[in-house]
Amino acid sequence: MEEELLRLKSEALAKLASISQVGELEDFRVKYLGRKGLFTGLMRSLGTVSTEDRPRVGKLANDVKQEVESEFLIRQGSKEGSGQALQQKVVTDLSLPGRALPLGRLHPVTQIMEEVCAIFEGLGFEVAEGPDVEVDFYNFEALNIPKHHPARDMHDTFYVSDSVLLRTHTSPMQVRAMEKRQPPLRMIAPGKVYRCDSDITHTPMFHQVEGFLVDRKVSFADLKGILSIFIARIFDEHTSIRFRPSYFPFTEPSAEVDIACVMCGGKGCRVCKQTGWLEILGAGLIDPEVFKKIGYDPEEYSGFAFGLGIERIAMLKYGINDIRLYYENDLRFLSQF
Repeated sequence: MEEELLRLKSEALAKLASISQVGELEDFRVKYLGRKGLFTGLMRSLGTVSTEDRPRVGKLANDVKQEVESEFLIRQGSKEGSGQALQQKVVTDLSLPGRALPLGRLHPVTQIMEEVCAIFEGLGFEVAEGPDVEVDFYNFEALNIPKHHPARDMHDTFYVSDSVLLRTHTSPMQVRAMEKRQPPLRMIAPGKVYRCDSDITHTPMFHQVEGFLVDRKVSFADLKGILSIFIARIFDEHTSIRFRPSYFPFTEPSAEVDIACVMCGGKGCRVCKQTGWLEILGAGLIDPEVFKKIGYDPEEYSGFAFGLGIERIAMLKYGINDIRLYYENDLRFLSQF
């Protein structure tokens, strides 16, 4: 047994000294040191050694195996180290070109939202935010749209229950703000809104900014002045605009604001339906009935309100003809902004 151990030791050390490839080390480990290797087989045969010789032979077997294992680990480290050094040399080759990492950008809708808010903040408007899930009173009734009013059909509402819904505009913030504060008020309410509508110019969820101003002796001329400044800054100062009579339940008189078509320059095209104009927002003087619902005296106070869709402004500003492009996450499209 002792002779066999010494012979196997000499054989293993000679084999280790002759190894030149990293892959041969694994073959050596399996043959000599593995669970079914030669050293393991000899250790299992210790039971055949006499009782008085077993401690001495067992110690020799452990010493031999540990010596071979130690030499194996030294050889393994030197082989792997040389391989890693070669690999490291290639990786740190300074002649290789650098890798340009792509930079993130704000989404075009976010960019326009921030620009719109910055313009109105520069005009003295505060920013107010409210819940996306709204109650019927704030979304409709307080804005002079009672139950069964035909104007509710214009909104195609997502209802959670009979009295709870996903807000169809950010105008509820107008009522919430006026409930808590007394005039003068000058605020905008940006945020997401929801309507059952989906095509190349509409999505079920989109972004809107509602703005309002309440004070004594506020006139339609004040509204026209504020919106004219806004349009000149968001597009350019040479943009032609017009105010067209319209109807909204919570404003009287009401108007829709058009700009000269950015696609054809006002000459008429498919986008503007050959009219040369594109509607960008709705506005008007706040209806006295809205003031009455929140306790303002309509004989003392007046005000105006307006609402605009951020996606629509972005489409006109950037010349985009399909609103769905904003939400398809195509980097070829988004990287342009």
